[in-house]
Amino acid sequence: MEEMPPGYRFYPTEEELVCFYLHSQLEGRRMSEINRVIPLLDIYRFEPWQLPKQCGELCYGDPEQWFFFVPRQEREVRGGKPSRTTASGYWKATGSPSYVHSATGKVIGVKKSMVFYKGKAPIGKKTKWKMNEYKAIKQDYPTSVPQLRHELCLCRVYVVSGSLRAFDRRPLVTEMSTSSREIATRIV
Repeated sequence: MEEMPPGYRFYPTEEELVCFYLHSQLEGRRMSEINRVIPLLDIYRFEPWQLPKQCGELCYGDPEQWFFFVPRQEREVRGGKPSRTTASGYWKATGSPSYVHSATGKVIGVKKSMVFYKGKAPIGKKTKWKMNEYKAIKQDYPTSVPQLRHELCLCRVYVVSGSLRAFDRRPLVTEMSTSSREIATRIV
């Protein structure tokens, strides 16, 4: 892929992640383009800090977030819960799953948030690594309860930094130089 222009960021909304990327992957549309952006990877075979080197071209080098399609595990196929353990720790769900809504308010998916713990459960040490796991809703579900598509999920892995995203950071007024403050005052 050719180099991106300065300032370019891959920062999709939850609706875009579910409606475009996840549904396209599930339906086999635009596979080569989408796999360059979000690769298919069993992320549980890696430690979270190894994942940035496994990400797609548009996220490679992003210091804050990485996206992956994760195939359903064999134990899920047989009706069991997925194993979210790695060699050095485990991913633990936090809170209850929540619905992802479209701009029109329609339920389009489910999001589950997780935190990575180093060590063995239940005494692992909480880290700053987080993950949002998205599953799509079957597009035409006949019942009032949405039904999930389980064959694949999309995961956003990120590190909690304690600060705003790099491109959202702005200098505070107290950090501005006197001349900058004077210019800002004249503009207002």
